[in-house]
Amino acid sequence: MFTNHPKSMVFLFFLILALFHQPLKANEGPVEKEWTFLLFLNGHNNLDYFSDFNVNQMEEVGSSDQVNMVVQWASLKNQDTKRLYIQKDSNLSQVTSPAVEILSPVDMGDYQQLIEFIRWGVAKYPAKKYMIAVWNHGNGWYLPRTSLGARDISYDDLSGNHITTEQLGMAMAEAAKIIGHKVDIYGSDACLMAMAEVAAEMKDSVSFMVGSEEVEPGYGWPYNTWMKRWVENSRASADEVAKALTEEYLKAYDGGIYGYQDVTFSTMDLSHLDTLMSSVKALNVSLTELSANDLKTVEAAANATQSFTYDDYRDLGEFGKRVAASSVGIHAGLFTDLNQAISQFVVLGKGTGIYKEVSGVSVWIPTSDYDLRQHQERYAKLNFNQNTQWLLFLQKLNK
Repeated sequence: MFTNHPKSMVFLFFLILALFHQPLKANEGPVEKEWTFLLFLNGHNNLDYFSDFNVNQMEEVGSSDQVNMVVQWASLKNQDTKRLYIQKDSNLSQVTSPAVEILSPVDMGDYQQLIEFIRWGVAKYPAKKYMIAVWNHGNGWYLPRTSLGARDISYDDLSGNHITTEQLGMAMAEAAKIIGHKVDIYGSDACLMAMAEVAAEMKDSVSFMVGSEEVEPGYGWPYNTWMKRWVENSRASADEVAKALTEEYLKAYDGGIYGYQDVTFSTMDLSHLDTLMSSVKALNVSLTELSANDLKTVEAAANATQSFTYDDYRDLGEFGKRVAASSVGIHAGLFTDLNQAISQFVVLGKGTGIYKEVSGVSVWIPTSDYDLRQHQERYAKLNFNQNTQWLLFLQKLNK
């Protein structure tokens, strides 16, 4: 207990002052930034060469005071899995960013590992907004019957596992819980993932989705040109960041840094997906009521519609326009509603070369009974079918 002695009072005064004016210590926790980008980079396959290339592209820009660039990088060459915090450098041939953690080889085909990376990244690099991306082979929503080493997404040659479309949806749902709000952007640096079926699995946990209807060339996204724009506008909204990637991707393959190739890319606003699915459901009712002759006309329209690698992955907008222009008796308003819904859902994106007129979102339309039977059991359980009953039309189309 202090007495009323002047020296004691002076000591007490300075003690209280010190307690209330302690400087913040460096270890009191990470600083929240505007954005954190979390890239799940699976190099456990024949794309490994391009993983070095893309990480070096990111290093051309590097993390900033408002944008964290974080990568979980699994490589066949290195035989380990590194978590990198991307820092700017001028070395275009060697990755120099520090490994925040080095792990034993991680099964990058396990969606739980994707969740674990997200959990770690959010805790270590907090931000107001998050973009999560998966880098690897992609195959849309299903496992092909071919010998291609691509199954749904993120195929791991070491484990033989892959992340299914349903598991990807579960991972994004968990990510939204970890973050405390919807994932601002989800992206697939992978082939064939801009499908309505893929989007529907994450519609309640992701705000914007980016991806390609068609295969992506090996070089994938133009990380350097896109991230330069991102860092220069670090307070950009989610749709601005997503649209910047779409613009830079299409420019890169239309005479830009990757030359000329026929590619597609889209930014999709998942808040409009329910409207899109409602329009598809309404159209589906009319399609299932068509006569056998009219269904033959619809089949011809489907076969003439732009497809992407597989002949049953077809552009939804073009399919609607071709059926509308045919002689089948479906009310024109249904096609108007579909076109409007697509234009709201796909906020930016088309393609280059032969793909300049695509709508930006594809859907499953098999015109082979064999293809239908291969996948219909699984398709029936997908959220897209649950909301649209699209399978009823596909079954009637393939009778």
